[in-house]
Amino acid sequence: MPLPFSRLHVLRTCIAIAFLGGAQAAPAAPVAAVHEAAQAQRQGMLDTMRDLVGIESGSKDVDGVERIAELIRDRFKALGGTVEIIPATDVFRLDDTPEKVGPMVHAEFKGAGDKKIMLIAHMDTVYRNGMLKDQPFRIDGDRAYGLGIADDKHGVAMILHTIALLQKLGFKDYGTLTVLINGDEEISSPGARSTITRLGSDQDAVFSFEGGGAEARLTLATSGIGAAYLTVQGKTSHAGARPEGGVNALYELAHQLLQLDKLSKPEAGLKLNWTVAQAGTNRNVIPGLATAQADARALRVSDFDALSRSLEEGIRNKLLPESKVSMKFEVRRPPLEATTASRALAQHGVQIYQELDLPLKVVDRASGGGTDAAFAALKARGPVIEGMGLSGFGAHSNDAEYVRIDSIVPRLYLAARMIMDVSQGKAPMK
Repeated sequence: MPLPFSRLHVLRTCIAIAFLGGAQAAPAAPVAAVHEAAQAQRQGMLDTMRDLVGIESGSKDVDGVERIAELIRDRFKALGGTVEIIPATDVFRLDDTPEKVGPMVHAEFKGAGDKKIMLIAHMDTVYRNGMLKDQPFRIDGDRAYGLGIADDKHGVAMILHTIALLQKLGFKDYGTLTVLINGDEEISSPGARSTITRLGSDQDAVFSFEGGGAEARLTLATSGIGAAYLTVQGKTSHAGARPEGGVNALYELAHQLLQLDKLSKPEAGLKLNWTVAQAGTNRNVIPGLATAQADARALRVSDFDALSRSLEEGIRNKLLPESKVSMKFEVRRPPLEATTASRALAQHGVQIYQELDLPLKVVDRASGGGTDAAFAALKARGPVIEGMGLSGFGAHSNDAEYVRIDSIVPRLYLAARMIMDVSQGKAPMK
């Protein structure tokens, strides 16, 4: 006897729901496998962070950076990557760039797919040689402490163990995983910036493994960092007997600072603050030379371009026509700008984190500044995501730098899933 329409409709609906539920449940096994694989990497992550912390690698300690680069090279080789240590030859000379800067470690892993994904971190620190004894690797409760562990030796370990995790799962659906570990990030990446930009331009996605913040987050935007150097050449003369015979560089400098300060537009995220000035040698001598430096911040690359032009135009308006005024502007780091693609991919990350019943914040408005991800984004064709590393605190501090151990498994899970989903076309990229 045929079922009445209403009962037949209910039965069909139940069958459809069961079928859809089964379709959704099917991926649960590989997701569970990823989580289990992440858990299996936890102790290895701690061991790798211990080994990395054990090598002092301040940015200006090139020997130390070279030593840690060799360790990292060997670890990537052990994972089957094609690896090389790249010396910094194309150096962008900034005002404080040392004569020699540290190298980079470049590794590539070939897969069976077509997506190109880049993973970046840095191995140098802000610390001086000899400070390791005060910040050795140690575990205290749920925190792992150590010299440079939060910024950014854990990021290097994250990349190593994310790749190890994928290999344990036998996952090779990506086309190429490109890894670049920078050795001069803490001095504004003068040696690595061009390589990061070049490699980043050919990627479908770039993930940067700086810290993920005390409150778990992904970062899509950071302020750019610039510096302005103003020099005024005047003419010395006796300040008491013949002041009219001189050209007071200090007066001209004061005039320039007051007028150029108007270029700052904090409401638009463009900030120009004069922070250092020097003039004169003796009380009774008209100063013949005066200099000043400014810190600049911007939210867009185009803002720095416009500011540089405005500074050059502004110095033409002089108080003392006989003075000579020159300006140098350098972009220490460009801004990282959020895009539609990066927002979409970050929201996919939020959904992945929800699978673990954990919140994940997406920061798409710039605050602070300074990331190698911004160099990767300059010519990127795909999304760039910063903050893929562990939760932690105390970067650049003397005795309080740590990462949270309970963030290891969730962050490894997130990184692996993001790579897998991008590789298989399951993540939104537009």
